[in-house]
Amino acid sequence: MASSDTPFLPIAYLQGEFIPFTDAKLSVATHALHYGTAALGGLRGIPNPNNSQEVFLFRLEDHARRLSNSARYLAYDLPASQIKHLLIEWVQQNKPQAPFYIRPLVYTSGLGIAPRLHQVEKDFLIYGLELGDYLSPDGVSCRISSWERQSDRSFPLRGKLTASYIVSALAKTEAVESGFDEAILLNDQGKICEASGMNLFIVRNGALITPSVDQDILEGITRNTVIQLARDLGISVIERGVDRTEVLIADEVFLTGTAARVVPVSKIESYTLPTERPITQQLQALLKSITLGQEPNYRQWVDAISIN
Repeated sequence: MASSDTPFLPIAYLQGEFIPFTDAKLSVATHALHYGTAALGGLRGIPNPNNSQEVFLFRLEDHARRLSNSARYLAYDLPASQIKHLLIEWVQQNKPQAPFYIRPLVYTSGLGIAPRLHQVEKDFLIYGLELGDYLSPDGVSCRISSWERQSDRSFPLRGKLTASYIVSALAKTEAVESGFDEAILLNDQGKICEASGMNLFIVRNGALITPSVDQDILEGITRNTVIQLARDLGISVIERGVDRTEVLIADEVFLTGTAARVVPVSKIESYTLPTERPITQQLQALLKSITLGQEPNYRQWVDAISIN
């Protein structure tokens, strides 16, 4: 979608103020722009289909905590409680009437030219946009990227730091320009890691398998959600290393992420995967129902925000 057509929500939060999105601007000398010294978050919101004066936010507490932890890599103490409070106020300022995505960002806001984290100002901003399906819920094609996921030895992968997304961007563009929808990255051990911005799951013989946290993955909140849901449904969940050859013969493969939710993979390289996806579809449906506030057993994951 062209940037001029992107349905940004009208209010942003910048430099301690809620201001019109069109007025939210940064200097060309902003430190984070030059050195990737920022950490991002992302969470979805959905208007309550039964109450036009209420919006549901999914796993708000967990998103705020992860961004607070990511900020620590930037030597910035930003409490999760403060992030949560500002996200709620941002929603109330915008009063969204369609499904939307929130992008909070912690960044080095100083105008210095040295790549450092000490003696440089930091700040926090929020903006958002209306967002439907990020990828087709019917299935996507993937290629194994020639780009390798960074290693935890050289990069703090448990944080959502903006600098790490250059590899994601390279892999995504390589995939799309070679005729695929999405990329799958390997780690430095040659094991399956994740997609360009999503975690990966496979199903084999009725068990749900996903790369474990020691495989240089991002510890995804939707990944954690799917693991919990699968266990609640009585599905065996195995977290371990996953070989490249294993995904090619899997019974089901799907990707998970805040923007993507649960997206089935229909093809990897030249290998067409089965069209029967009972576990993927079960998890897709249950997650959607939860985010709409329709599952009482999971209401602890859904914050209802009044926007009247």
